[in-house]
Amino acid sequence: MPQVDRITVPDELYAELIAFRRDIHRHPELGRQEFRTTAKVKERLEAAGLSPRVLPAGTGLICDIGPDDPHRGRLALRADLDALPVPDTKQVDYRSTVEGRAHACGHDAHTTIVLGAGLMLARLAAEGRLTRPVRLVFQAAEEIMPGGALDAVKAGVLEGVERILAVHCDPKVEVGRIGLRQGPITSAADKLKLVLDGPGGHSARPHLTTDLVMATAKLATELPAALSRRVDPRSGLSIVWGRIQAGHAANVIPQHAELEGTVRCLELSAWHDAPDLVHEVIDQVAAIYRAKCEITYQRGVPPVVNEATSVELLRDAMTSRFGAHAVEDTEQSLGGEDFSWYLERVPGALARLGVRSVGDTTKRDLHQGDFDLDEGALAVGVELFTTAALLS
Repeated sequence: MPQVDRITVPDELYAELIAFRRDIHRHPELGRQEFRTTAKVKERLEAAGLSPRVLPAGTGLICDIGPDDPHRGRLALRADLDALPVPDTKQVDYRSTVEGRAHACGHDAHTTIVLGAGLMLARLAAEGRLTRPVRLVFQAAEEIMPGGALDAVKAGVLEGVERILAVHCDPKVEVGRIGLRQGPITSAADKLKLVLDGPGGHSARPHLTTDLVMATAKLATELPAALSRRVDPRSGLSIVWGRIQAGHAANVIPQHAELEGTVRCLELSAWHDAPDLVHEVIDQVAAIYRAKCEITYQRGVPPVVNEATSVELLRDAMTSRFGAHAVEDTEQSLGGEDFSWYLERVPGALARLGVRSVGDTTKRDLHQGDFDLDEGALAVGVELFTTAALLS
């Protein structure tokens, strides 16, 4: 394994990064509204003597460190900026000040880590110790399907990039460790909405009308069941409903009903086939109950497929800084991540960053109002990315 000098975040920078992350946490912004967050990142990078460029939509930015190299492309480090429309239920002094919004997925940490790595790499470049040009990518709207990564790619963030790396907070992994996996590490994720209509009627005479509640219930249960017998079980195609709405009275058959949920898939080939298959099964079930059904199938993101060399770069960087015990294998998640759009164009890898305090047995998950992290993970992420840049 290649050797580099031991990289450690200085105490004063670590304290600054904690304060920076907490400031972002107090002021969460939803996708494509991250104007304050973008400005804060830009201001700090400029203070370090760098020249960040805000992306055309006004949120998100990129920043190059080191001159272009005619013999090799840049290593990109990617962060996402947006928060979620969920209330912050934590009782901490950096609790969200915006009603109904919170950084419940760790994007504030991702942003702070890439910023911190950029500040470290800028110092190394000034000392002549950075031999690989680097690009920092701060992307908007990761939580909005099909993801702000597509906007970033369209804006040219991958021009001149040879490889791209990212981390994602994982509350199941202890701080000081990362989870790695070659191949798919997340899943494809789409959204599905069904709107059912019928003439309505009295619940005493369901045979004279369309029993819309029964049709809705059958679609909610039979669509996932039917799909499990129409595709290879190893593809992991899964439909889970998040909202079902129908009716207002016990003795009235309604005229309108709605279902909304997500379609997730482990395998890329099955993801490509999913829309046609879902439409076919829905049409068959709806026809049995004479319900008119309008289907909105919104494409989301393909799986994140980690490239082998990029995984080994992250493994080498983590091992050289923290030891072999700091790397663990991780499972493929059914969660979606728009980092996948970058990997359809350049090789790269996503690592799961441990954010659970050592000895903490509390079960936490992402997208929950009580999500928080051990801030020691900020230094771990910065040192991981900085070391990877020196090794690449």
